[in-house]
Order: sequence, then structure tokens, then C-alpha cells
Amino acid sequence: MSPVFYVLAVFTVAGGLAAVLLKNTVHCALALTVAFAGLALLFLNLDAQFVGFAQILIYIGAVAILVVFAILLTRGTETPPTGVFSHSWFVGLVIAAGVFSVLGWAVLQSARNLPQEPAVPSVTVHDIGVALLGRYVLPLEIVALLLTSATIGAVIVAMHEKGRAQ
Repeated sequence: MSPVFYVLAVFTVAGGLAAVLLKNTVHCALALTVAFAGLALLFLNLDAQFVGFAQILIYIGAVAILVVFAILLTRGTETPPTGVFSHSWFVGLVIAAGVFSVLGWAVLQSARNLPQEPAVPSVTVHDIGVALLGRYVLPLEIVALLLTSATIGAVIVAMHEKGRAQ
């Protein structure tokens, strides 16, 4: 594997760890954005352009920004005075270790069943773009309008709740 892969992997894992370990919620959301960016770069490094650009557009461009707005609008930026860790952290650690071991076992078992020669995709990013802006342009625009109206509605609801609280 190339050294670029290892740098991107460290970048992604560091972003994920920061998202879990930081105490400030806004900093956690921004670290999650870094982890999403690392994943997108890993996909692009593996020549999966569509998945990489979808990761950038959907997760970085929409989900991460929506999480930051939700945190800022709901005043969830303060750290609780009792601490951020649960009293049952050991149970969570045991469950996480179990899930990690099962996933690791599954990956190791499936590695021997991989084909020796990678399959060439029959559909390219250009074909998907032509389909989205041709045959599926109406559903794409409907989804865009739906997401825009939901975002505007969430901002209006948050503004009304802040007005009543003051």
C-alpha cells in the first residue's frame, strides 16, 4: 500500500478519535467533519470517484453542516457539570471490543474470497451524472426542494423557541 493511504488513514482515525474524545460539542462536530473528509479522500485514493464525491457532497456538505447548525441552534454547546463520561463506560468498552473483534474476524475471513483481478465498473461517474441531470432531474429537484424547506422550517422553529425562552 502507498504511504498516502497510511497518511489518510491516520488523518481519518485522528478525526474520529477527536470526535469521540473532545468535550466541546462544536469541536466534536468539526472533528467529525475531518473524519468525513478523510474517508472521502480514502475513497478518492482508491479510485472510487463517485463514492468519494458523494461523501464530500452529502456528509461534509450537508450532514456535518446540519449537525453544527443543530448544535448551535439548540444551545447544546455547554459541557455538563457532572462530566461527559457515563458511569457504565466499561460496559460500552466491552461491547465495542466485541463488535470490533467480530468485524475483524469477518474481514479476515472474507479476504481469501476476494477476486485476484479487480472488476472494472460498467457504469462511470459521467453516466451517473447524465442520468441525474437527464432522466432523474425531476426527482433530484424534488429532493432538493424538500431538504431546503426542511432546513428553513428547522431554522424558523428554532427562532421561535429562542424568542419564547428570552
